[in-house]
Amino acid sequence: MAQLVEVSLEQEHDFRFAIHFPDGVPTIHGDEHPPLGQGTGPNPMQLLAASVGNCLSDSLLFALRKFKQAPEPIRTQVTATVDRNPENRMRVMNIAVKITLGAPGATLQHLDRALAQFEEFCTVTQSVRQGIPVTIEVYDSAGERLK
Repeated sequence: MAQLVEVSLEQEHDFRFAIHFPDGVPTIHGDEHPPLGQGTGPNPMQLLAASVGNCLSDSLLFALRKFKQAPEPIRTQVTATVDRNPENRMRVMNIAVKITLGAPGATLQHLDRALAQFEEFCTVTQSVRQGIPVTIEVYDSAGERLK
């Protein structure tokens, strides 16, 4: 059965919009950076990057917790590259995600299984990947690259 996800946006001034969510989730404000807006909130590209990083972090946490593992605290860095396409329009060209676990990889049982499957459960990233390349690296708390 399809799930509907709804948000509403209300222009407050120039490029500043209030972004309203249902179910009592606090309103946030989006705004373009100068010279278009005042930069009083994240811009749409930052919101996209945050959505991809948040979804991947949630998916990895869920995959590890399924095996009763505690990888916290997880830190995620997302870098979206924005450049001009062949039509000279600004586009998100790729998104790079670096997830760092708060525990050494050697202490997490079934880590290999969680790493092999967590991306497939990330609804946002798998949807975004249909149009934008997304690369993902995962490190443990000691800086060892796990994926």
